[in-house]
Parts: sequence; C-alpha cells; structure tokens
Amino acid sequence: MLERMQPLANATLSSDHRKSALAHMARERFDLAIIGGGVTGVGIALDAATRGLSVALVEQRDFAAGTSSRSSKLIHGGLRYLQQGDLALVREALAEQTLMLERLCPHLVRPLPFLFPLEHRVWQRAYVGAGLLLYDWLAGPRAVPRHRHYSRQSALRRFPALRHDRLVGAIEYFDAQVDDARHTLTVARTAAHHGATLATSARAIGLLDSGQGVSGVRVRDLESGNTFDLRARQVLNATGVWTDTVQSMAGRGWIHVRASKGIHLVVPRDRIHAQGGLILPTESSVLFVIPWKEHWIIGTTDSDWNLDLAHPAASARDIDYLLTTLNRMLDPPLRRDDIEGVYAGLRPLLRGENAATSQLSREHAVSRAASGLISVAGGKYTTYRVMARDAVDLAARELPHRVPASCSDRIPLLGADGYAAFVNRRETLADRFGLDIRHVDHLLERYGSCVAQVLAPLHEHPEWAQPIPGAEEYLLAEAGYAASHEGALHLDDTLTRRTRISIETFDRGLRASQAVADVMGTVLGWDAATRKRELTHYEARVHAERESQEQPDDQTADAARLGAPDVRIGGSDESKGTDTTARES
Repeated sequence: MLERMQPLANATLSSDHRKSALAHMARERFDLAIIGGGVTGVGIALDAATRGLSVALVEQRDFAAGTSSRSSKLIHGGLRYLQQGDLALVREALAEQTLMLERLCPHLVRPLPFLFPLEHRVWQRAYVGAGLLLYDWLAGPRAVPRHRHYSRQSALRRFPALRHDRLVGAIEYFDAQVDDARHTLTVARTAAHHGATLATSARAIGLLDSGQGVSGVRVRDLESGNTFDLRARQVLNATGVWTDTVQSMAGRGWIHVRASKGIHLVVPRDRIHAQGGLILPTESSVLFVIPWKEHWIIGTTDSDWNLDLAHPAASARDIDYLLTTLNRMLDPPLRRDDIEGVYAGLRPLLRGENAATSQLSREHAVSRAASGLISVAGGKYTTYRVMARDAVDLAARELPHRVPASCSDRIPLLGADGYAAFVNRRETLADRFGLDIRHVDHLLERYGSCVAQVLAPLHEHPEWAQPIPGAEEYLLAEAGYAASHEGALHLDDTLTRRTRISIETFDRGLRASQAVADVMGTVLGWDAATRKRELTHYEARVHAERESQEQPDDQTADAARLGAPDVRIGGSDESKGTDTTARES
C-alpha cells in the first residue's frame, strides 16, 4: 500500500502545485485516472483516495465549470421524483442531505424552508400534505424541521408577495441549500488533501490502448499546449453531458446521455417580499424561488439541448417563460429589468426513447464501457457521493490489490472540522482583522475553519481587507485565496465560480473585474499584457451572454454566446479536435 501513496497530498491548489501535478501524471502509473472535474469526478477522486488508491484527475476547463456550477443550488430529495414514484431515489437523496448537514459539510449546506401555495381547498391540501408526510417519513430522523400547514393569512405573512386572490393556504417544508461550485471545489481540495493528483485546464484528447483495453488517457495541457500520456489501470469517465464523446474514443459504451437545459434568473432580494423559498408546480416540472444571500434564484426550465455543450445559452424565450410562470402567483410582478443575472446549465439525463427530458430518470448508472474504461452518468447533485462510491466499487474489481470499502460518509470536507469553534469566535476574528461581523459570517459560510488561511495574507496586504468594488459582499482577500489555494487560473474562474459575482451584480461583474484581476495578478505573477487579456476575455464573455439572452430561440442564442471563445487556448477550433485512440508504447 505504501508504494501507492502519492507525494502531492496538499489541499493548496496553487499554480505551482498544478505544474507538479501534471509532471507527476506524466511520470507515474495510477490505479485510477478520472476524466471530469464536476462533482461526480471529484467525488470519485475523494472516495478512491480515501481508500488508499493512487488517483489522477484531469478537467478540461475548471472545477465545476459545467453542470456542477449551474444547478438550482439545492441539496434535496426532490418532490418531483416523489410524484413520479421514485421513492428509492428520494430516500437516498434525503439520507445524503442529512449526512451533509450534520457531518460532511455543515459550513456549506444549510436548511431552507419552502412554501407550497395551495390554490384549491380540501383536496389539494390533503394530496400535497400526504406527499410531504411521506417525504418526511422517507428521510427518517431529519436535521431540518418537518412540514407544517398554514392558513391563507399565515401563508401571506410568510410570503407577502403571493397574490391574495390565488391563495387559499399553504404548506411549508424544508430542504437544504448549497453553493454548488464552492462545494465541488471543496470536495476537490479534500481529495487533494488525501493524496489525489488533480489538474484543471487539462483536456482528454484520446484514450491509450495497450492492445488489451484502455490503459490511460492522452492529455493536452491547455495552458502550455503540451501533450502527455496519463497511464492508469482503470479510466473513469465522469464527464456528464460529454459521456458519449469520451466513450466514442473507445469505440463503444453502454451508457448514453441526453442534455436537458435548465436556466435560472437572479434578482435582488428586495424585489420579492418573503421570508423563505417558494415552490410552484408547472405543467412539466416545478418552479423554485430560492433565497440566495441578498438575492433570489428563480428556476428552472427543462428542455432538450443539442447545441454547444460547453456554453449553453439562455434565450429570451426561456427568460420570458420563467417570468410569466412566476408572475401568475406574484404581486407585484417581476419585470425583465429586475434581473441581475442569468445562468444556463445542462443536466446529463440517461437517454430514454420518446421521453420528455422532464420525465427521464435521475437514477445514475455505472457501466464498463470497454476493458479498462468505466462510465458513470445520470443521477443528481445531491447523490454525487453515492455515484462516486459505486464507480470506485466497480473499478476496484479489476485492480490487482485488495481495495477497502468506501469511507467517504465519514470524511468531513475541508473546513468542516472546527467550524463550530470558529463560529463561536466570530467576533474575535472580526476584531483581530478589523472586519465587519457580516463579512466574517460570509467567510465562515464559504470557507468554514479555513477562514484563517483566507485572512492570513492581510498581514502583508492589509488593503485586501477591503470589499471588492461593485461586489461589496466579497473581500479582495477572497480573490487572492482563489488564486493561491483554490486553483483559479483565470479571471473568469474567480468571478464565476470561486465567487458568484458574475450573476449577482447587474453589470455581471465588470466593475469588479479590474480589482480582482489586480489581486489575482499579484498572486499568479501576471504581467500587464496578461491582465489586459484576462479583462478583455471577461468583457467579451459578458457581452456574448447578454446578447444571447436577447435572442428569440436556442439556435440564435447559441450562435451569439459562441461569439466569445473560451479563455483557455483549448477554446480554439484546432485544439477542440480529439485523437480517438492512441496505442501505448
């Protein structure tokens, strides 16, 4: 076992650490090579590393750059799946919710109440109430309160923005919320802490073929353009909507995925007067109104997407649908100029014949696509840990040594240990660093007990204690930490995923971009030309997204969004091509 322990165990994902990781990948042979840095991929890395396996993971863009940063940001069982009769999935998801709230990441996941408004009298209250009773029962002992019934007047006190003439009462139930991108990043850093070797901006352009099956991955470093071979006993394909693309490199695969687009709107908190969230049934799905710090998140849509997978675009039709559906119950109604941010994501649904995407199963599948290659797809964000465990279990059958059972249900994520103690010392932290208590609370909810690392550079850079201009909820120190510890290589990584400035400000982060680039540049050693290039790219991205959101349909929105190329050199057409299979020498 000792010979498989990795030399790079370090949760500090600096640019130097990335270079060392790439060199290590090119030099060694691993038990597992993982393609994909979303929550499933990094979850596999954590599960495998904590079983004592040697693990390498490559991600073509950034951690959580795809689906895992564009969800509804809920950790939930899913009332929709309860209605579809998928009780096993609901029970599994609710068990994971409790695990996250109580043990794995209490600093990142927190309870959230939702109001289910009733528009009809006895029959609807009985029907919905019975469903929520079953929901609570499936969860077992819960870390959140159980559902409760409200009269019309009580419901309006909880959610005054509801239309009085449409409401006869309501039922409140609880789920939980997470910043999906921050959670995915924390899982990745925890995996690195336990010995996994990780690299972003590293694209899988082909699979290695030993003659007896897949024996590794051909990788292109999108920062330098260099290519190398990553050798492994088993390769795991955790690429979500790219699952079929990776399987095609091996020429076969049993799992097939359909991409379903979901968009969300972000509006300021003062636009909707309410104390908690709202869930509204629609013809094909449900619509959530979700409290998000000083904002609301409203979503989602559910429609087939067959265009660009890297940058799905929200069209004017999508936005109008959400506003029209919500305004049926809202008073006063929301207008388009209330919208601060819009984001679109793709759900990787297991493909079914002649099925609407809203009806496809959210169960996950793990399958051996070819000798040496395993694909995992489907599922939902909440159950990522179960998906990861199942994938490693299958891979372990083909490894030459005994692999212990999964222990990821007992591994707190980075920042969880000692979190409660830091909460108790929040006023001391505020005094020590001269911060407003609300900024300390903000930091604790994002970094947990790692908050001391975030604030440590203030001794050398006291100016980093200031809020980011145009995004005053965040401190400049967070931009520095994103670059020094969290693997942020580009301005977009910090404004879009390490923080959520790109969707939480009316200007989409343009005012904040200069200050963030300056801090990141200090950490990463950017010269003036690099800073200008990063700013130019970000401005182009914002312009392209705004233009896409004015287009009438998916095709025109996609064309507009593609007007801004990816900041990584892999965004060029030349490097998007993939070698299919490379024979291992």
